[in-house]
Amino acid sequence: MTRRGLFLFAALGVIWGIPYLFIKIAVAELSPEFLVLARCALAAALLLPIAARRRALLPVLRRWRVLLAFAVAEIVLPWYALNAAEVTLPSSTTGLLLASIPLVAIGVAFLFGRRHRVTVLTVLGLITGTAGVAAVVGLDLGGGDLSAVALLSVAVVGYAVGPAILAKYMSDLPGIGVMALALAASAIIYVPIVGITGRWPTAVPSVEVIVAVLVLAVVCSAVAFLLMFALIAEIGPVRMTAITYVNPAVAVVAGALVLGEAVTVFTGLGFILILIGCWLVTLPDRSAAAAAPTERETPEEEPWQPAASPSTTAPPPTP
Repeated sequence: MTRRGLFLFAALGVIWGIPYLFIKIAVAELSPEFLVLARCALAAALLLPIAARRRALLPVLRRWRVLLAFAVAEIVLPWYALNAAEVTLPSSTTGLLLASIPLVAIGVAFLFGRRHRVTVLTVLGLITGTAGVAAVVGLDLGGGDLSAVALLSVAVVGYAVGPAILAKYMSDLPGIGVMALALAASAIIYVPIVGITGRWPTAVPSVEVIVAVLVLAVVCSAVAFLLMFALIAEIGPVRMTAITYVNPAVAVVAGALVLGEAVTVFTGLGFILILIGCWLVTLPDRSAAAAAPTERETPEEEPWQPAASPSTTAPPPTP
C-alpha cells in the first residue's frame, strides 16, 4: 500500500469509527428521527453540488426506484435504528455489534443470487462470529437492553442489504451521485416523519450536540464518502473492505476515552471473536479464484465494482 493509500485508510478507519460516539452525544437532546433528518440534509447539501459538477446525478435519477430501495436499506432504517439503540446502549457496544454485518451479508448475498462457496472456514467463521455476538449480548448486556439490540439487528440487516442492492442493480453508476441522492431522498422521507411524530427540538441544542451533528453530517458522511472514493481509486474496492475490521476498535476506544464507557472482559472477548469470524467468512476462496479468470480491479472505470467477498460490495456500511 502506498503512503497515500495508508493515510486514506487510516483516516477513513477513524472517521467511520467515531460516529457511534457522536450519535450518543446527539441523542441526549435530539430525537432519533430528527438526528437522521439533520444529518442527511446537511450531508446531501454538501455532496449534491459536487455530484452535479461531475454530471453524476441524472444517470442515477433514471433508476430512482432502485435508488429509493437502496436509501431505505442503507440509510433510512439503519440510521434511525442506530440512533434509537444508542439512547440506552453504550456507543462502544453499538459499534462492536455492527461488526457482525459480514456474517449476515453471507445470507443476503445468497438471496441476491451471488453464490458464495461455503467452505470449512466459512462455517467456522459464522460460528466464531455468532459466539462473539452472544458474548456481548448474553454476557455483557442486561435484559433491559434487548430491545435496543433488536433495533441494531435492523441496522445490521439494512447494512447488508444496501451494498447488495448497489452491486446487483447500480454497479455501473457513479458512486458520488448515488450517495448524494440517497442522502437527499432520506432527508425528504424524514421531513413528514418528524412532522407527524412531533419530534422537532423544543429548545436550542447545546453546543456539544450541535458540534456532534455537524461532525456526523460533514465529517462522518460527506467527507467520509469523498475519502472512500479516493481510497477505492488508490487501493481498489477489495482491499478497502478491510476497513470493516478497524471501525469497531475505534468505536470501543473512543467510547472508553471520551464517554468513560466500561470495557469489560466480555467486551474484549466478543470483539475478538466477531472480528475473527468476519475475517474467516470474508477470506477469498482460493480454489474458486484459481479456476476463474483473473478479476480486473479498476475502480476508476467501475465506481461500484463488487468486492471479491460477499460481505461488502461498496460502500461499506456507514454508521
